[in-house]
Amino acid sequence: MPHIFNTMKPLFMWAGGKTRLLKKYQASDVLPGDFDVYVEPFLGAGAMFIWAYEKNPDAKFYLNDSNESIMNIYRVVRDNVEEFISILDDYSAGFLPHDKEGRKAFYYRLREKHAYEYADWTATQEAAALYFLMKTGFNGIWQINKNTNNRFGTPSGLLNQKDKVYDKENVREWNKALKHISLSSVDFGSTPAHITDNTFVFLDPPYRGSFTQYGVDFDDKLQESVIHHLNSLTARGAHVMMSNRDVGDGFFEARQGKNKIIYFDVTYTAGRRKKNSDGTHSAKKAREILMIGRHNGSKS
Repeated sequence: MPHIFNTMKPLFMWAGGKTRLLKKYQASDVLPGDFDVYVEPFLGAGAMFIWAYEKNPDAKFYLNDSNESIMNIYRVVRDNVEEFISILDDYSAGFLPHDKEGRKAFYYRLREKHAYEYADWTATQEAAALYFLMKTGFNGIWQINKNTNNRFGTPSGLLNQKDKVYDKENVREWNKALKHISLSSVDFGSTPAHITDNTFVFLDPPYRGSFTQYGVDFDDKLQESVIHHLNSLTARGAHVMMSNRDVGDGFFEARQGKNKIIYFDVTYTAGRRKKNSDGTHSAKKAREILMIGRHNGSKS
């Protein structure tokens, strides 16, 4: 059974990321045994990509996310990693010596610059500023605000970093992995045309009944379009999976068709937490689904 890549981790925390669920997928033996093309239209933090890259680093990879700012980070890590690291080290040197109040002031000054002064920045400068904010912001949440010029507006996190803000060696591992990989920021339906029966496509859209990470209302009509995309790719011979949140109203079952659905119990600690009577929040038990495309002759 394949194991999760040990030397490369997601570049950042991402609410809804698949790092922990991967273990459940592996235990259920639902991941493909082999593939030579991997397509991920909703990349996020890339935990599934890490698994796929470990499984077959020689495959052709097509990674996409409609969040252009996130994809700019990946492109800069691929194409200009040393300048990216240099800028991050400068930010770290200005951040780490402070107490929590000083760090908080540093965070909000940088967030303000990222919101209003980015037009004068290079792509690398913008990517480094956003990455630093994501590493010091609250709990992997992607939030855009009007008071941050409709750009990244997530509040600061706990700000309790000890001796480093980010993992420099992990960034360099990503640089190596991304060297010859296609990165794009287009609509999820713009999948590469050369789908074969040895293509693995993993779809991880914003979850139903929760906040969106994309700055748009990902409503049920869009959820249906993702299922339609799954069906069309399956019909072309690809091995396709789609992850989502089960809110218990039968939405996915009603649109299941020939596809297989597997359920996984999870605990949410961010973004979809339970509000207690005293106003505090705690981890919330929930259930996620994995819809697996099925076509004639499919063994999935």
